[in-house]
Order: sequence, then C-alpha cells, then structure tokens
Amino acid sequence: MDSLGYRMKFGVIAPSTNTVVQPDFDALRPFGVTNHFSRIHIPDNPVKSDDDFERLVKSIEAAQETAIDRVVTCHPGHLIMGMSAETFWDGAGGAERLLKRMEERAGVRVTMGSHACEAALKMLGGIKRIAAITPYMPVGDRNVERFFHDIGYTVVRIKGFACDSPVNIAHVTKEDICRALLAIDGDDVDAVIQVGTNLSMAALSDAAEYFLGKPVIAINVATYWHALRTVGITDRMDGFGRLMRQH
Repeated sequence: MDSLGYRMKFGVIAPSTNTVVQPDFDALRPFGVTNHFSRIHIPDNPVKSDDDFERLVKSIEAAQETAIDRVVTCHPGHLIMGMSAETFWDGAGGAERLLKRMEERAGVRVTMGSHACEAALKMLGGIKRIAAITPYMPVGDRNVERFFHDIGYTVVRIKGFACDSPVNIAHVTKEDICRALLAIDGDDVDAVIQVGTNLSMAALSDAAEYFLGKPVIAINVATYWHALRTVGITDRMDGFGRLMRQH
C-alpha cells in the first residue's frame, strides 16, 4: 500500500502549457489521495483562428499516449485526463471513442471532463438548459455545444474567450470571467458550465452560485469529483460549489 496515497493514487495527464489544473486538483485532494502528473508536451503556439485551434487539439492528441505511458509506471489506480477540448470533440460519439482508447492504453479506468460534466448535471438534477464559458475558438465552442446537444441538453448561450495561446488561457482574469457569467446568464438558463482546464474557475464557481442563484459547474471540480466518486471516495468539501459540498 502506498504510504501517502493509501486511499488512491491518481495518474493525471495534462498539457505542458497548463498551469491551472494541477493546483486545482491538489486543492481538491482529500487526505490519503495523491495526484501524479504527466505532461503532454505541446508548444505554446499562437492561436488566432479555428485552424490554429484544431492544430492545437491534434498536437495534444499526438502526444497524450506517451504521457499515459510515463504516468502508469507509478501504478495509479485511476487515470484523469486534465484537459477538456479533446473530450468534447465530435460530440458524444467522439467522447466514447476517446474514452475507450485511453482506457485501453492506461489499463485502468479513466475520467474525462466531458463525461464528468454529464455526471454532474445528472447528479444536480432538474437541468435542461445550460449556458457555457470556454477559452476556445468558435470551432471548440461548436464541439462543446454538439456534445451537450447529443446528451440531451440545450446550450442557450456560449461565451468563448478565444484565447490567443494555450498559456494565455490561464491569464483570463476573474473580473473577465464574472462579466462573462453575467452576460450568458438569464431566466432561460438552469445551470452554467465552464470548460477548459486552464481557465481558472474552480473556487470562483462557489461564489458564482450565490450571485447567480443556480448551479455553476467548473470543469476541474466536476472532473475531480467524478474521479473520486468513481473510485468510491465520497469526501465532501466546501469552497468549490454545491457539487463538491453536497454530492
């Protein structure tokens, strides 16, 4: 039994440019659970168009299996994918195909952001119409919309920040995110979802639920929550929204 990860050792793969998902996952980590990161090497190339964004997604896809091969040598009990765009690509069918490939490669069960958001929506209940925030170019937003449409939700509004490089996703300010939340909210929205694991909204989601008066699901929170629940760990935590606090 691992002396520190005696309840669970999570392997995590995340892009080398991502500076948010690791501290978020560590903040969400209960005692007896450890996170072991393997970086997917990608360049911090400019992203100015849909074509650039698609190249970014393909560069992640090309390097992710090597990252998995590295982290499984510590024998994790479960693998978490710490990036989100690819998990929404090509809708629900694409997500299922990706999950199958990742689990075959890792040899353990895998948690992905897209499926985690689906599980969170079902757990919170009573949600049909959502609004979404992303750091993506329009092609990324379209794939997010397609995924949620495929699983039975209506995306009423979506705000993509169209960040101009992978690293700069983490430079979006809390003030900008709050303005975006207010802009996409409305009486026609049951819940708000944020995707993009390098967009910092885990702690902000808790405050946002109070000023919007509805569930606000941050993808890093949903992903880590889903991984914990999948392996039978039911610890709850304040400060990250009702999903972690109540479920």
